[in-house]
Amino acid sequence: MVTTEFDFTIARDFGTALLLGALLGMEREKRNTREGFGVAGLRSFVLLAQLGAIGGFFAKSHAMPWMLPCTVLAAAAIVIAGYLAGLKQRPDHVGLTTELAAITACLLGALSTTDHRELAIGLGVATAALLAYKQPLHALVGRLGWDDVLVGMRLLLATFIVLPLLPNRAIDPWGAINPYKLWLLVLLISGLSLIGYVATRWLGPGRGIAVTAATGGLVSSTAVTLAMAKQSCEPGASARRLAGGILLAWAIMFLRVVVAATVVAPVLLPALALVFGVMMVVSAGAACVALRGSREAGGDVPGAVAMKNPFSLLAAGKLAALFAVVQLVLKLGQQHLPPGSAYAIAALAGTTDVDAVTMAMAERVRATPADAELAVLAIAIACVANTIVKAALCVWLGRGLARLIVPSAVAVIAVGLVVLLVR
Repeated sequence: MVTTEFDFTIARDFGTALLLGALLGMEREKRNTREGFGVAGLRSFVLLAQLGAIGGFFAKSHAMPWMLPCTVLAAAAIVIAGYLAGLKQRPDHVGLTTELAAITACLLGALSTTDHRELAIGLGVATAALLAYKQPLHALVGRLGWDDVLVGMRLLLATFIVLPLLPNRAIDPWGAINPYKLWLLVLLISGLSLIGYVATRWLGPGRGIAVTAATGGLVSSTAVTLAMAKQSCEPGASARRLAGGILLAWAIMFLRVVVAATVVAPVLLPALALVFGVMMVVSAGAACVALRGSREAGGDVPGAVAMKNPFSLLAAGKLAALFAVVQLVLKLGQQHLPPGSAYAIAALAGTTDVDAVTMAMAERVRATPADAELAVLAIAIACVANTIVKAALCVWLGRGLARLIVPSAVAVIAVGLVVLLVR
């Protein structure tokens, strides 16, 4: 009598394939019901995923590599036949989304049984999200202009064409300027800014000052501060509401500093998370207090923050030059000035740009981990200087903002400095 032991790994892989097929199939079933037409639904997607899983299983476990491509070709033929049959019933139906999703389900099933289960799960979830968020994605594309598309192309150009061409070595006698690393830092900051810009365009300006400020803070908290301070002088503007938006943008700026620095030097995360986490909480708390009890009127929001796409090759070049100057000055200060000179340099540079100091100090820590404590303090000083400048802009340009912004700025700075001293 021959007994076969049940293999849980195989069952898990096939189960994953079936669940991924069901995930995509449920989304398509609901879409087909809503639109009144569809080539494949829940059962079809589950069967296609199972077909791919079986093909992958035979290809891997039974030394039949030809089985998988034959399975995929058969699935594609079935889908194409269904599409052509459906096209005769509905000549106006020319979309290929469901058909491509069906072939994808088959391939995901094959991945599940060929030792790529985690990849199949990730791609399956991403595919389901892509299918489900059809309207929001179309709305986002509708809000983007042709200039935004060109900017995206420039970012790809800067990442995959310009970056590999740059020398990955210091080009100055002091060993401070590495073009490859400088450009990489620029791309990191530009990427974070671009996320905020896309979120703003996706959500739209009519979602409220809080959303506008939060997404705008990823692009530039200084720009948000300047724009909202100017808007406070307009008739009917709510100083309380605008102050809340400004403070929320500051809170996002603190989060952005932590993310950017720890991507370059992960060793900085514990200290930065403690110091800037407290500052972010205080700033966000002050923003909530300022926004409490005020209803956001639709006319207050549009035009509050007029942001342009944050990436251009010229702007990236300027940012790279600024980073290079800050890194060079910090390096020369390290070699020829007293140890405390880094703090003075950070305070001076922070009045105009926090990112330059953050990236320069993070890069320094990546090369010399022993400088982590100095870097945390220098970045904090740069943020304090930047916060003071933004508070001064509110006092100078804003109407009624001083009594709300100044106490909050003092609280944020005081709490940050206390945490730095006692940690």
